[in-house]
Amino acid sequence: MTITSPSAVGGPALPQRRELVTEIPGPRSREILARKSAAVPRGVGITVPVFVVAAGGGVLLDVDGNSLIDLGSGIAVTTVGNAAPEVVAAIVDQAQAFTHTCFMITGYEGYVAVAEALNRLAPGDHEKRTALFNSGAEAVENAVKIARAATGRSAVVAFDHAYHGRTNLTMALTAKAMPYKSGFGPFASEVYRAPMSYPFRDGGLDGAEAARRAITQIEKQIGAQSLAAILIEPIQGEGGFIVPADGFLPALAAWAAANGVVLIADEVQTGFARTGAMFACEHEGVVPDLIVTAKGIAGGLPLSAVTGRADLLDAVHPGGLGGTYGGNPIACAAALAAIDRYEHGGLVERAREIGAILRGRLDAMRAADPRIGDVRGRGAMIAAEFVDPASGEPDAALAARVAAAAHAEGVVVLTCGTFGNVIRFLPPLSIGDELLVEGLDVVRSALETS
Repeated sequence: MTITSPSAVGGPALPQRRELVTEIPGPRSREILARKSAAVPRGVGITVPVFVVAAGGGVLLDVDGNSLIDLGSGIAVTTVGNAAPEVVAAIVDQAQAFTHTCFMITGYEGYVAVAEALNRLAPGDHEKRTALFNSGAEAVENAVKIARAATGRSAVVAFDHAYHGRTNLTMALTAKAMPYKSGFGPFASEVYRAPMSYPFRDGGLDGAEAARRAITQIEKQIGAQSLAAILIEPIQGEGGFIVPADGFLPALAAWAAANGVVLIADEVQTGFARTGAMFACEHEGVVPDLIVTAKGIAGGLPLSAVTGRADLLDAVHPGGLGGTYGGNPIACAAALAAIDRYEHGGLVERAREIGAILRGRLDAMRAADPRIGDVRGRGAMIAAEFVDPASGEPDAALAARVAAAAHAEGVVVLTCGTFGNVIRFLPPLSIGDELLVEGLDVVRSALETS
C-alpha cells in the first residue's frame, strides 16, 4: 500500500509505505556506522542502526533507500510530523532574517510571542510567565532554581521510576541508574525520592492511598517546611509510561498547595497534544505551579520552557535566568508554527484517534499472549509491559527481542521502563491509520516469533 503524505498532516511528500530494499542496516548505513565508531564516543548509542535522509508523515527514509515506519517520533519530538511544511516555512523565513542575537542582549518578538502562547495554553487562569531554554533537562533545572528562589527552601522530591534528564541535578532527580547515572556521581544534594503510584505493580492501591503513602514518606523524611518543590511527570516517560491511579496527582497537588510547596509538572514527553490533551495534567484537572515543556514544542528544533505562576518566576532576580541560546529565534519561529498546528490542526483529536487504535491492537495482543502483562497510557502515548506470565516478574529480554525483530522488519519502536521490559509507542500525529496498523502488525508478528 502506497499513500503520499499530504501537507495537511505535515511532512514532505514521501510515499507512506514500509519498504525494505536492503537488510537493516544496509551497506551505506554500515559504512557510516563504521565512521561513527571512529569519530563518536561509544557512550552515544543508536537504537536502530540506520541513517536517515528524509522523513515525513509516518515514515523515515534511510541512506540505503529503506522506508521505515516511525513509531517513536524521535522520542515524542516530531509530534506535528517530521519536516511539517508550516514549521519548515517558518524556519526558512526566520533563518533568512537572522539566526541569533541572544535574547539577553537584544530582544526579538518571537521569544515574547512563544511566551505569550505558552502562558495562554498552560493550565490555570492565573497570571503566568514563561522563560525559554534549550533542552528538557535545562528547563527542569531552572524550574527547581525558581522554586528554591521563591520559597527560600532547598529540598526537592522526585518519584520512583522518574526520568528528568542527564545533567548533574537532573541525574539526581532521575531514578534509573543504568545507563543514565552509573559512574557519573556524586550528584546534587537535597534531592529525595517518594513512591510513585504504579497501578500494575501496586497490589490494588488506589490513587488516594498511593498519595497518602508518598505524602507520609515526604513528611517523615523531609518535612514540608524544608521542601521547595515536588517534581512529577503526570505520566512517566522513560520510567515505563506509568499512568498514576486516578486521584494520585490531585491529592499531591492539594497537599503541596496547603503547605506552600511548588508543584512542578514535567511535561517534556507528555506535552503538546501527545496524550489527547494539550497537557497530560489536564486529564485530572491538575493545575501545576510550574510546567516544564520541551520535545514536541518546536517540531524538532531544540527549545524548552518553564511556564507558571508569575509570582514564582518573578521571584528570581534579573539576570538569574537565561542562557546564550535559550529561546533561539529560529526555534521560536518553529514553535509558533507547531503550536498553531496543535491548536488549529485537530491534533489533540488525532492523538485520541491514534490512542484508540493503539489500545485496541495492543489489548488484543495482550488477550492472546499472557507475556504482555499490562497495556497503558493516554492518547498517542501507549506502552506494553512484558512479564514472565508465571511470576509477573519483568521480562526485559523479551522486550528487547520484540523490539529488535521489529527494527529488522522496518518498524521503529523504543523500549523503556525501570526494568527495561516496556515497549513504548509514540507515533507522529501525522501518521495514517493504515501505516500505524501495519506497524503494529509487525510488532505482533515479532512477539509471536520471540
